Amino acid sequence: MSSRTLSSPASVSLPLSKRVAIAAGCCLLGALLIFFAGFSHIEAVHNAAHDTRHSAAFPCH
Repeated sequence: MSSRTLSSPASVSLPLSKRVAIAAGCCLLGALLIFFAGFSHIEAVHNAAHDTRHSAAFPCH
């Protein structure tokens, strides 16, 4: 058996500039996914996003 100790993810510290870059990247990715699903001409993608909004009780009309 190994006696290694694993550090928890909460103990990792990133500089503020990296945290801001990660947050901005996540926001950009999320916005692109919402834009793609909302304005997609592929009916299946649009309908899936539409149904998800309704199931989450988010008004979309």
